[in-house]
Parts: sequence; C-alpha cells; structure tokens
Amino acid sequence: MSTFDIAKPHYFAGGTYHQSQGLPNAVIDPARLETVGMICEVTDTEREAVLDLATAAQRKWRALDAKTRATILHRIANRIEATDMRRCAEIMSREMGKPYPEAIGEVANCAGAFRYFAEMARDEAGKVAGTTQAGSFQFARYEALGLSVHIMPFNFPILLMCWTVAASLASGNGCIIKPALATTLSTLEFMQVFADLPDGLIACLPGGVALAEALIASPKTHAVAFTGSVAAGRAVAMAAASQMKPVVIEAGGSDPMIITSNAPLDVAAAGAVTAAFHMSGQVCTSAERFFVVDAVHDDFIAKFVAETKRLRIGDGLSKAEIGPLVSEAARAKVMRLVDDAVAKGAKVEIGGRIPPAHPVGWFYEPTILTGCTPDMAILQEECFGPVAAVMRVADFDEAIERANDSEFGLGASVFTTSLEEAMEAAERLEAGMVWVNNPLIDNDALPFGGWKRSGLGRELSKLGLDTFRRSKMVIIDHKPVRQDWWYPYPDDWFYETGGRKHA
Repeated sequence: MSTFDIAKPHYFAGGTYHQSQGLPNAVIDPARLETVGMICEVTDTEREAVLDLATAAQRKWRALDAKTRATILHRIANRIEATDMRRCAEIMSREMGKPYPEAIGEVANCAGAFRYFAEMARDEAGKVAGTTQAGSFQFARYEALGLSVHIMPFNFPILLMCWTVAASLASGNGCIIKPALATTLSTLEFMQVFADLPDGLIACLPGGVALAEALIASPKTHAVAFTGSVAAGRAVAMAAASQMKPVVIEAGGSDPMIITSNAPLDVAAAGAVTAAFHMSGQVCTSAERFFVVDAVHDDFIAKFVAETKRLRIGDGLSKAEIGPLVSEAARAKVMRLVDDAVAKGAKVEIGGRIPPAHPVGWFYEPTILTGCTPDMAILQEECFGPVAAVMRVADFDEAIERANDSEFGLGASVFTTSLEEAMEAAERLEAGMVWVNNPLIDNDALPFGGWKRSGLGRELSKLGLDTFRRSKMVIIDHKPVRQDWWYPYPDDWFYETGGRKHA
C-alpha cells in the first residue's frame, strides 16, 4: 500500500492511494483558519475505473463462504485495534475541529461493528418456513446486492462509515465511500485498515454533490447509505428511488430532553451538558430542545449553568471540550437561531456569543436559553450547535406533548427516577431511540435510526444488515410429483348450470 500524503489530493482504490487529476481544493482548519491539506473531486474517468474495479472484486467476494468473509472482517477489527490511530485522530481534529479525545475514541471504537456483522452474517443468512405443500422444502436466502455507496457526514466520519461498511461487506458487497468534504483527509488516512480486503473491493472517492449524484445514478451501484441533513437526505432518497435502489437515510433531528419532577438533578445536569454540547452540539442525536417540569425548573437550570461553566473552549488539539463549529456557515446558523429566540423573549443564562478569547475560527460559547416558546425557530429547526433551548412545562404529560411536537423523530432523552415515567416515555415518545438517564449511547445489536423526517431504514442490528442484502424465495420439491392443481383441470372442477359447463 502506498503512503497517504495529506498535502496531495488522493483517492483510495485497488488497495492503494492514487493522486487524482481533479481540481485541488484546500482543507481549512476551522479553529485556526490554516490550511491542513489538499483534496479534490475525482474525475469521471477515475470514478468509472474505480467502479469497474470494485465490480470485479465484488463478484469474487460474494462467492466466498460466510466463514471466510467473517475471518477477513475480524482481521480488519484486529488491525483497527492494533494500529496507532493518533495520526488519523489528529488529522480529524485539525480538519473539522473535533476535540482529540473524541477523535481518538471514535476511531478506536470501530472494531466492534466489524466483529458484530462478521458473526451476524455468518449466523443469520435466511429462514426456513413451514411448508404450504407436503414434500416441499421452502426457504428464503439472503444474497449480496453488488456495490453500495456510502455518503458520509463530517461529525462522525469514521464510526458511521464503519457501521454501514461493515454490514455491507459482511453481506458480500463492495463499498464505495464518498466522505464529507470536511473530513476527507481523516477518512482517507483510515482506509489503511482495509489492507486485508481483496484489492478493489472498497474505495474512497473524494468529491461533493456532483459525485454523490453520479454514484447514486450509476447502474454499477446497487444500494445507498446516507447520513446528513433532512434536505440532502430527501434528495438522496428521491434519487435512489428513481433507480429502485434500497437506501438507508439518517437525516438528523432536533432531539428533546425531558427533565421530570422526579429527575436526579445533579445527574441530569451533567448528562444534559454532555447531551447538548458534545462535539459543540454537532451530533445528530444532540439534545437541543429541553422540556423541564415547573417544580424543578429553577433548580435544574442553576445546576445546568454551573456544569456548563466547567467546560473549556479551544482547538481540537488543546485541552478543551468545546471546539469550533465546522464552518462559518454552521456558526452563522447557530447565531441566527439564538438571535431569533432572544428577540422573541428567550433569556440567555450563559453563553450566547463568540468567545472573546477565540476571535479566530468558528467558535461559539456553549449556550443555555430559558423562556423558549414554540414560535421560536430554535424549537422548529435543527440547530446543530452548542445551544440548549429550554421550555418550562407544567407536568410530565405536557413535556411528552411538547417533545412530540416536531417534524423530527431521531432520539429523545428523559431524566427521572420514576419507573412509571420511564416506561411511559419509552412508549409515548415519537422517536426511533429513547434514552432514560443516559443519553447518546448506542449498541451494535440494536437498530439506530429515526422516525418522521429523521430518516428511513436502520443502521446496526439485523435490520442494518438487511439493508445491504436482498431476499430470494426458494421452493424445492425433492421428490417430484404431478400436483393435482396443475393444468389441465379435472372436469368436475368446472361450474355447471343448465346442463352446460362454464369455466
């Protein structure tokens, strides 16, 4: 495998790095506004050559037995665990601002997905059904689709890629990865862990919207995985549907967090800080809308503010929990939403400004707004920044009603010590995932995805595996006999009237 140089625009295919002939663009550090490296969109010729190479490799890959494929996927997991990921994490921190502990944690936690799907695909490859006819063996089998396209976000570029890539590879497919522009460099660096795969089976092609459109439209690809905004997710879903390709869409959200009158306030405040401000709020499952029961509202806000004051602001390679937003446009959106809320009566309890100590870069202070009302845009849109919009509610029932009053339905969190409230929340909240007293965590064995406009399909679990394979019904009569319902029909099967027979 050749060496990846971030100063030169590369793509990854055929088990090695290639310098692209496309137009180069600089990657800018959002904290220091300095050039990190160079990327470019692959040319049409490069793209088509990669798709042809992947198609040939996939034909051989799908022919392998499940045990052999599983063994190779375990080798990928071993390589992830054994490889020094510090360079990959450093590049990620520099190109998109993620604090280094979160970057190194992300890449280190990818091995589990490969191990899970390696064994899941080995264990579950079809279903034997009860027969509808004696002497017949009737079953369904799952088979690979071909090539899957993975259109990745900037916030968890490696982990979310591994979730869908591991499932697709385990199913017998080849994978074409289109990383986010903001995290192309770290994604390319990570591709070295796939050295044990057959050459050509996986590729990483840098590019923007035009490349994504071309990959989805190509007759050489057969499934699409996307994580990003609702607008982009809708466009991807429509494009895939026009080609009759299966798709899994994770389109973000504006997750609610409910603080009930039975909440453990110290724990709730600490959990709220992490849920709202983790990675500067640039997490699809960040808690953005807070509904706090009146009886504990003031005490919770005091603790929430106190916990928030402990956070440090700085670039991704410093000792800081709050890094910059990924771009100037991202910060501008956050500022617009905060300004709108304040103009309509919200109170800034803490934050609400660009930090004076960090005038360079796209920083914004972690912010808590109280007195929020449904007419404020921040309760209707996905903020994707370090802002917690708090609304006071009368009781638990109102909190549930307000939480569900959204076009989004990705996740929802509740803090309570009441078993009744916990069970009620799990049943009544309109979201694909519900966390009680422990937000944001996931599980390879459980489905990840949203309701409403927050997405289609599921990642992880058996449902995530099924996204990348198709079923085939098989009926085998191992002792061939002539069936009584075959043509021609017996005469006494026909309808008789007036001495005449009618079919």
